[in-house]
Amino acid sequence: MFRSFLHHGADRADECAKVCCTKIEHFGVKAGALTIFEDVNIHVHCGQLTALIGPNGAGKSTLLKAILGEVEHSGNLNYVDAKDRHTGHPVIGYVPQYLTFDVTAPTSVIDLFMACLSNRPVWLFSSRKIRQRVIDNLRRVKAEHLIDRRLGALSGGELQRILLALALDPIPDLLLLDEPVSGVDQNGLDLFYDIVVDLKASEDMAIILISHDLEQVAKHADQVILLNKKVLAAGTPEEVFNDDKMKRVFGTIL
Repeated sequence: MFRSFLHHGADRADECAKVCCTKIEHFGVKAGALTIFEDVNIHVHCGQLTALIGPNGAGKSTLLKAILGEVEHSGNLNYVDAKDRHTGHPVIGYVPQYLTFDVTAPTSVIDLFMACLSNRPVWLFSSRKIRQRVIDNLRRVKAEHLIDRRLGALSGGELQRILLALALDPIPDLLLLDEPVSGVDQNGLDLFYDIVVDLKASEDMAIILISHDLEQVAKHADQVILLNKKVLAAGTPEEVFNDDKMKRVFGTIL
């Protein structure tokens, strides 16, 4: 079903291996006696989109939370720059699956940015001081026209682009996307993926994307990780989608 969407990312991955890389090494998370996942090893190169796929309960979102440091975990996270120096922890941007807020509130897009980009209460400083910075951020995601729009009036796709713009300030070494277009219509989905692909190239950014949309994964990913409590398969979309473990996990949908 997906063969026509598959492309070869191996050449680009080899090139990226010569520059910068975020190394997720021997990651594991337990909840009491329950093992969420164990011994996860993933290398994510700059300029590369890594898709994280697997069934519900596989540990995908928990892995992102572990990378963010929000849950206790074993293992190490290291960032190596283009000169192969171990520079410690990467700068990380994160886009959640959804944002919970009062849709009836008068909060605007610029209000959200002001709250997130400053330690001072929003009402204590003028939006004029930050407005150009917000416009520049929104322009990266084709959303500068939404700067004064009320959050509750945004479509699902528009809101996810706003959250993506927030995640890009400052520009991260590693961008984490947790099913960012779940429930978004086709136009919004296509626009979001186009923006992500552009960012990957223009900012030389490493991106990890959780997705259940296997067609989009096959179309856009350079590397695919099949996770189900541990890494079952890793490689190009073609390699992973043709792996017997993939067929056992997803069954007849392939």
